[in-house]
Amino acid sequence: MIVSGSLALAACSSTPDWMNLDGLKPSPMLDTVRFESEPPGAEAKVSNGQTCRTPCALALPVSAPLTVTFTLNGYQPQSEPLEPIAATGNPTQLRPNPVTVELTPAAPQPKPVKKAAPKKKTAARPAAATSAPAPMTASPAQAPAPWPATTPQR
Repeated sequence: MIVSGSLALAACSSTPDWMNLDGLKPSPMLDTVRFESEPPGAEAKVSNGQTCRTPCALALPVSAPLTVTFTLNGYQPQSEPLEPIAATGNPTQLRPNPVTVELTPAAPQPKPVKKAAPKKKTAARPAAATSAPAPMTASPAQAPAPWPATTPQR
């Protein structure tokens, strides 16, 4: 009898995986929640990591509150809480169900202002050696001379 008891205790300490009793534990309670958005096609991402594209549904655990965030390009993200509600005689359910959101268009992104290209500074070019001489400027006006401008002929 002592031998059989020893064998039984030894067997308990080295139980193979197929004899593991974890499979008999109840799985967490789930509730299927439907997600809808206007416009459709938004990504619904739940705080537990599950995602889907609206319209869609996910089986979610009812053990704790969750948050779902809806995102869609061109629209502002929107988040909604999911609360577990226990009613007498009914299983715990998440509310609201379905979760419906109307996404707000995102403000248009300001267009980047293009800066004018900096003007290239041009260096003064030296005058070419073969260029014509600079024109002469007129001398300042002089008072008339007291003698005739032409010489008289004799």
